[in-house]
This record gives sequence, structure tokens and C-alpha cells, in this order.
Amino acid sequence: MYVVCVTIHAKPECVEQFIQATLDNARNTRKESGNARFDVLQSHDNPAQFLLYEAYKQKEDFLSHQQTEHYLRWKQTVADHMAQPRTSVKNHAVFFGEAEA
Repeated sequence: MYVVCVTIHAKPECVEQFIQATLDNARNTRKESGNARFDVLQSHDNPAQFLLYEAYKQKEDFLSHQQTEHYLRWKQTVADHMAQPRTSVKNHAVFFGEAEA
């Protein structure tokens, strides 16, 4: 399993627009055959901070995701909603869900 954790700091005045665009991306990503999970998490302490937890069967599935219409639409839509550039950490799952990877 290839897991990508993306941290995003949205501009406070853009939080609702960011959420709507991100939910569109998440819902469409879940339809991709190589996607196993896509969680959109909002910080309890800072409502303008988000974590996207994305799990793909393999790295190539993530790379394919980055070429989809919905991802490119999301990337363009939220560019002005971010207070700073997003950061990401790529991970290899050792234990995923109920099983060892």
C-alpha cells in the first residue's frame, strides 16, 4: 500500500470553498480502481488546517491519480485558497486496516 499524507493550510476565509473542492476530488478519487482510501481531516484546534490521507494499492496508482481530470481541477481550484504551499509525506504501509501489508 502506498500512502500519501498531505498537509494543507487554507486561508481562513476560504475554508468552505476549500472543503467543497476537496470533497469533489475525494469522492471522485474513491472511484479510481487503484485507490483504497481517501480521508479529508480538519484540525480540531485550527479549522483552516487539513490533512488528506490517501491510500493507493501501489505508487503507480497515485501517479495515475495525479493525471485525472478531478485532481487537476482540484489543484487549480484550491491554489488560491492555500495560505502556504501544501506539503506531503509518502509512506509505505506496514500495517493497513486489519492486516499487515
